[in-house]
Amino acid sequence: MQAFTLPEFYVPYPARMNPHLEAARAHSMAWAREMGMLDSPSPSGDVVWTEQALAKMDYALLCAHTHPDCDGSSLDLVTDWYVWVFFFDDDFLAQFKYTRNTEGAKAYLDRLELFMTGPGERSPEPRNPAEAGLENLWARTIPAMSEAWRRRFVTSTHNLMVESLWELDNIDRGRIANPIEYVQMRRRVGGAPWSANLIEFAVGAEVPDRIAATRPMEVLRDTFADAVHLRNDLFSYQREVREEGENSNAVLVFEKFLDCPTQEAAELTNDLLTSRLQQFENTALVEVPALLAERDVSLSEQIAVGLYVKGLQDWQSGGHEWHTRSSRYMNEGADSGADGLGLGRRVRQQAPPPFAKTGHLPLPEFRMPYPVRTSPHLAAAREYAPGWAREMGMLESGVWDERRFRGIDLAHCAAMIDPDADLDGLKLSTDWLTWGTYGDDYFPLVFGAKRDAVAAKLCSDRLSLFMPLEGEPVPKPSNPIEVGLVDLWGRTAGPLSPHARAGFRLAVESMTASWAWEVGNQAQNRVPDPVDYVEMRRRTFGSDLTKSLALLELGDVVPAELFGNRVLFELDTAAQDYAAFSNDLFSYQKEIEYEGEVHNLVYVAERFLEVDRIEARDIAARLMNARMTQFEQLADEDLPRMCDDLGLGDDVRAAVTGYADHLKDWMAGILEWHRKCVRYTPEELARVHAPEPPAFSLVPSGIGMSAWRIGSGAR
Repeated sequence: MQAFTLPEFYVPYPARMNPHLEAARAHSMAWAREMGMLDSPSPSGDVVWTEQALAKMDYALLCAHTHPDCDGSSLDLVTDWYVWVFFFDDDFLAQFKYTRNTEGAKAYLDRLELFMTGPGERSPEPRNPAEAGLENLWARTIPAMSEAWRRRFVTSTHNLMVESLWELDNIDRGRIANPIEYVQMRRRVGGAPWSANLIEFAVGAEVPDRIAATRPMEVLRDTFADAVHLRNDLFSYQREVREEGENSNAVLVFEKFLDCPTQEAAELTNDLLTSRLQQFENTALVEVPALLAERDVSLSEQIAVGLYVKGLQDWQSGGHEWHTRSSRYMNEGADSGADGLGLGRRVRQQAPPPFAKTGHLPLPEFRMPYPVRTSPHLAAAREYAPGWAREMGMLESGVWDERRFRGIDLAHCAAMIDPDADLDGLKLSTDWLTWGTYGDDYFPLVFGAKRDAVAAKLCSDRLSLFMPLEGEPVPKPSNPIEVGLVDLWGRTAGPLSPHARAGFRLAVESMTASWAWEVGNQAQNRVPDPVDYVEMRRRTFGSDLTKSLALLELGDVVPAELFGNRVLFELDTAAQDYAAFSNDLFSYQKEIEYEGEVHNLVYVAERFLEVDRIEARDIAARLMNARMTQFEQLADEDLPRMCDDLGLGDDVRAAVTGYADHLKDWMAGILEWHRKCVRYTPEELARVHAPEPPAFSLVPSGIGMSAWRIGSGAR
């Protein structure tokens, strides 16, 4: 009996079939036999795959559906890759997940990586079918692709192999991931980003390297990956969870996190799958064309991007069709998809009329295990801060007045998140917080209310001119954001190495571009997809900037690539989410009722889950607390183990431990600031937004916008 009834799926594109299917079937069976994958025994003595089992799983059918237009030889090679990756998954399960052999798994994976050779390197002699298959596939694939593609493919292949240890560790602990951790870790351990790389091979067109790391292309890849994984989790729940005892499955994650029945968790998983597909469509139709025009991408490169997008669409529909047919999955009663399914879900992404009367949102208790520490220089920083804001023009712009600025008390926030700074360092931190908070208020007021996404982007892009990397001349600043950035960049970036300076500028650009992204959503009258919201919230909150400031204090002690390690990556994102979600809970009334915003986790949860604000509040708080619990485990257990596993020296170990301690201060200080700051209190909101007699001031016009006349009590 199936664990639940499969939901109706949103499948907007018809599945098609490659005419070379039968040849690929014969080839892949012969190849698997040649590599030793058939009748290969596991440690228990059971055979991992038989010829009959491989035939029933029918990976050639998967590839013929997901790559309908490639020629016969390309289909053979792609099919071999999928035979290899599924064999790897099943063999790893038999050898290490069932036996809980973590040390053996590490040694196995470390050796397997040696078969992804770089130019001039040679791999060792294969000892098992997984190694033999990878060596063979690598030699047949890499010569046809660029070095940039090879780097991307190495990363995705590395992730799907090595992050299997994360799944193994969770099984060993009996731990089920929280939803945010699950989605982003599933991308690393799941095969979909790897599949996206193979799509470039199959369609014979690579994504230009100069745009591969931009937000639109990353969102295409991530939404593709999330949809593939969520669909797979629905079809594989019976086998993975009920029969094999795995706990890396979205249905199980929602079931446990929300304490809901399995059927309800499955429907929610499908809702998120639909939302990710619709985010893919929005990105492909809105953001990608704008990117190609902005970067002046050549016609041949535009065609390559178009083929890639089409390849991603084909994979979604073909992958769904295969799941409904393969013996590997629970697919009784599954539909093969039809145009229009799930269209009702689109309503959730359309924003209702703004400025709904919400009233004050009472707040629950928050988990905060770390003490608040405060700099002894707080009083001096408080006295200094208004003068800097006034000098930059922020208190005469119509966005803030001095009373409001003093009430926001950003010096207090800086004194708690950087309690060990000297006075000059605390002043600099206070000024960066002032600049970032002012910009965060400026963009929705000046651009968001008019839905002027073009002007917002122009304003954001122009800010890069005020962050020269090699001493280039800068234009004359025309508004307080530009004036403030000129001052801050000169005080911060001057002593940095060229590499550190470029990284720091990228962090600032990430934040300012995210402000323009919010205006773009307002222009479309669009409530963000939940996953896109969480990931962009880290940028809108300025987490990347805060992280960069902290990393500057570490200097060059910690290798930059270490921050790509799962432990530090999750440590970072867990802390960022905790801080950003606390802001969303405290600022709910301010943003929804008084500012007409949609960029708030509580509001996004209301719309996506179709619940009231109190239930949405509780879910947001549960996510916030779950991220804190995860942070504690990472800091207390996983970080020391990572240092041991990597053999880090004392100086590097001390630096990464100090970085974790900084994040503790950061989270504790931000929560305390929200508790003490008047910015979000009902009384202050009523005062700031109360009608006043005409006492007009002029918001600087900036780039591409008309002058605004607003009262001195502006938001």
